[in-house]
Amino acid sequence: MNFKKTQGFTLIELMIVVAIIAILAAIAIPQYQNYVIRSQVSRVMSESGQLRTAIETCINEGRTAIGNAAGECDPGATGSNLLTGGNAAPGVTVPATAGTAQITDPLTDASTIVSTFGNNANISIAGDDLTWTRDASGAWACSTGVDPKWAPTGCQ
Repeated sequence: MNFKKTQGFTLIELMIVVAIIAILAAIAIPQYQNYVIRSQVSRVMSESGQLRTAIETCINEGRTAIGNAAGECDPGATGSNLLTGGNAAPGVTVPATAGTAQITDPLTDASTIVSTFGNNANISIAGDDLTWTRDASGAWACSTGVDPKWAPTGCQ
C-alpha cells in the first residue's frame, strides 16, 4: 500500500506569515491616517479658496454686505462635512452635520475666510482653522493651525 504524504503549511510557517502581516499593518495604518488628514486639509483649502474669487468680485463692485438682498454680496459658501460653524450662502440650508467658511461681514480690503475643522474631519485636526487673509493690495495669503506635517504646500 502506498500512502501519499499530505502537504500543507506548518504552524511555524503560518505564525511567520501572521507576524509579517502585523508588522506591515503597524507601518501602513499610521501612514494611511496621515494621508487622510493631508487630503482633508487640502480639500478644505481648495473649497474655501474658491470663495476668494466671488469675494474679490464683490469688493471690486463695492458690494460689501453679505446677504441676498439687492446690492449685497453672495459669495456662494455652501456646506462641507469637514467644517463646523460659519455663515452659509443666503437662502442655503446647511445640514447639522456640515459647516461653512466664516467670511468677514462686511467685506473690507482686509477680509478673511476662516474654515474651522469639525464634524467628519479627523480628530487630530478637529478645532483647528485654515484662514485666507486678504491685504489692501488684493493679495490673498493662507495660514493654518494644523500640524505643519499635514499643511499643504501653499498654506503654512
